[in-house]
Amino acid sequence: MKRISLIFCLLAVALLGSAQAKYVFYFIGDGMGTNQVLGTEMYLSELKGEIGRQRLCMTQFSYSGQAATFSASNGITDSAAAGTCLASGKKTNNGVLGQDAQGKEAQTIAETLKAQGWGVGIMTSVAIDHATPGAFYAHVPSREMYYEIGKQLAFSNFDFFGGAAFHQPNPKDGNKHVASENLYNLCEEQGYTLAHGFEEAQQNMGAQKMILMQATDGIDRNKPSYNIPYAIDRKPDDLTLEQIVQTAIPFLAARYDKFFMMVEGGMIDYACHGNDAATAFGEVIAMDEALRVAYDFYLAHPDETLIVVTADHETGGLALGNSDYTLNLQLLQHQHCSAWILSDKISALFKGNKPKWEDVKQVLTESLGLYNNVEVSKEEDATLQKAYKKAISHKGNDMKTMYKDINEIGALAVKMLNDKSKIGWTTNAHSAHAVPIFAIGVGAERFSGWHDNSDIAKLMLQATK
Repeated sequence: MKRISLIFCLLAVALLGSAQAKYVFYFIGDGMGTNQVLGTEMYLSELKGEIGRQRLCMTQFSYSGQAATFSASNGITDSAAAGTCLASGKKTNNGVLGQDAQGKEAQTIAETLKAQGWGVGIMTSVAIDHATPGAFYAHVPSREMYYEIGKQLAFSNFDFFGGAAFHQPNPKDGNKHVASENLYNLCEEQGYTLAHGFEEAQQNMGAQKMILMQATDGIDRNKPSYNIPYAIDRKPDDLTLEQIVQTAIPFLAARYDKFFMMVEGGMIDYACHGNDAATAFGEVIAMDEALRVAYDFYLAHPDETLIVVTADHETGGLALGNSDYTLNLQLLQHQHCSAWILSDKISALFKGNKPKWEDVKQVLTESLGLYNNVEVSKEEDATLQKAYKKAISHKGNDMKTMYKDINEIGALAVKMLNDKSKIGWTTNAHSAHAVPIFAIGVGAERFSGWHDNSDIAKLMLQATK
């Protein structure tokens, strides 16, 4: 009997091992730790008047695990080292992109599969020459070498890119550059069609290769691009990560019988650097909406598709609970713009003026629900008015974050809303927290349990063999 059971087990393993993934989706939530995911689900549940979890697509996958994220040089990684590891399986030093800790080029899963004849798409909600997307096609000693990263994109021969265009479209030599050096022009020379917005992309589905970018305000080919707007700040014509994936899948499927896609929810990290929970949860939802597009594709091709969702690191040290045994996440529904936009609104009031406190208070009410839907104590009001008086005298202290400074009034107001929601933060930088892994499809069982982030790309490649 034991012999028969063993035979059946071996047969099952053999059958599992014989399946090969033809369509591989790699979703990376930048800065998305376990609490970013759980907090989003619990927030959605509270909006329904319930205590519990309103399940995201990713958490319903068949298999789940966790991954450690330390780099070769630091216990807490940066996005370049983490992106390199997720792309290649090679640990490297913080700040290094696409090279191992010894400075040797680290071949990525995207490059490996492209060499085997697969279609490849790289997409993000931030600049396409940023650390995580760049880690899949570029090899440079510093993530700050944006122009060189973008130049390597142009010559990557990957089929599809999507995101917020280039952070540094020209070399750093002022007006000395010639038109042919501009990255947009260079990409067109290399056969890429530049599509500005979702509708324009649909009109160019017959292109040889495509770069899909935000189009609301157009793209100035000589100015830097940073990110697609946060979901909470989105306007009707803004490009979304969901739309990028909706474009990429049919684009690649029409050209290849096998394809690989990396999709980064990059703005989760930006929001968490600013300790902005409502905006961060909105970005987790936005990435999950993009994931659902891939999941629908999986449902049509369940025996040929692998989807893996993970993160490069956690950002902010997010804690769900800051005092007693309660959460009040539903208060976040009263926030109607990101901390970035709130800061801009408040700063605009002070530009060449000395606004009244009531004018500032009105912005806080309209943007965060403070003084209206969200109670403000006398002590809290005094704290905000103190910051207002400092701003009047030009002595205010902005909150320094990685991507944008937030004026003191705005930072205090967002912190108050977070505190009242029972959310805590330990840092404006990254943490060493483990990150989640969710997987479904061919080879998904490989991702159960505890992993190092260097395992993930290797396991994905195994699923294609």
